[in-house]
Amino acid sequence: MPLALLALAIGAFGLGTTEFIPTGLLPQIATDFQISIPTAGLLVTVYALGVVFGSPLMTALGTKMSRKRILLLLMALFVLGSLLSALAPNFGLMLAGRIVTSLAHGAYFGIGVVLATELVAPEKKANAIAITLTGLTVANVAGVPLGTYIGQAAGWRVTFTLVAALGVIALLALAKFVPAMPRPEGAHLRHEIAALRNPQVPLAMAITVLGFGGVFAAITYIAPMMTWVAGFSEGSLTWLLILLGIGMVIGNLASGRLADRALMPMLYVALGGLAVVLALFTFTAHNKILAAITIMLVGAFGFATVPPLNKRVLDQAHGAPTLASALNVGAFNLGNALSAWLGGLVISAGFGYTAPNWVGALMAAAALGLALWSTALERRGRRTAVTTDPGPAPSQLTTR
Repeated sequence: MPLALLALAIGAFGLGTTEFIPTGLLPQIATDFQISIPTAGLLVTVYALGVVFGSPLMTALGTKMSRKRILLLLMALFVLGSLLSALAPNFGLMLAGRIVTSLAHGAYFGIGVVLATELVAPEKKANAIAITLTGLTVANVAGVPLGTYIGQAAGWRVTFTLVAALGVIALLALAKFVPAMPRPEGAHLRHEIAALRNPQVPLAMAITVLGFGGVFAAITYIAPMMTWVAGFSEGSLTWLLILLGIGMVIGNLASGRLADRALMPMLYVALGGLAVVLALFTFTAHNKILAAITIMLVGAFGFATVPPLNKRVLDQAHGAPTLASALNVGAFNLGNALSAWLGGLVISAGFGYTAPNWVGALMAAAALGLALWSTALERRGRRTAVTTDPGPAPSQLTTR
């Protein structure tokens, strides 16, 4: 495997870490800026919205230049945004830093995954994608817990500064190891957009929004939920986030294998299981042992939705791999933004810090309903195609 894949994985690690890192530091950030927890939760919401709108924008820009050049530009934005967040004298500028960083997220993964497949032989493409996305998985197991620990011990500004340093390392690695490949032939935005006209594509992305969004309803407010409801110390958040990350890895790997065999059944199981676990989390959050187990299950069922959701979108968006991949990253983050906002609303309304779990459960259940409807529409379309097929023309029939 070329070292370029390692460079791509380092960038994915940095982006994955910065996306989730505020969830473990919300109390410290809220205290420092003298704001409420729901207001601090906007750090998650605005980042997710930045990914939603930045993904198509930066991907469109990527059709005008080489993949290496756009990746370097995206990583430079990541470094700039991380530094702005780390040095922000007020909450408004910190939000601005999060928006700048978010512009790099969706397009980086969309373009990076496609580039990874172009760097290797055809029989190694799946492995190349897996290596690239390993950075995102490791971020949940190591980057976020370690960043939370450092933030609690030395301050959240130190964490964001270290994330910016990680971006510099990724930038240098991309410049050194990614080859200067020419802009792909026939890479036109209108061609990519035309390939997304299949109505099943927006329906699949709606499932992504609601399905994975359910996970973030709980994760965004996990710090106050575990410290102020379950009774854990702030120091315990590090190993609780490690448990969450382990669950994510297990769910992602298991689902990746099973989704290749039975895509939609795997999606049904993941979404149904996620809805049940999130509903139970409302009650188990009051017990330390049960809360820890549930956190791991939320990670497992949550990331078990990722492989089938991605594959469903790409299967339906024939001929538009880059834009479809980037837009689906945006769909994931739109769900994150929606659930974080709704979670903040129910907390502000006085329903308590466990109330976002019900929001997530309802979102996952709604996603399951859409998935079943999508399958029904697909089957109906196949039956209609069969019944309306006129068969061979009379002139084509052979007679004896």
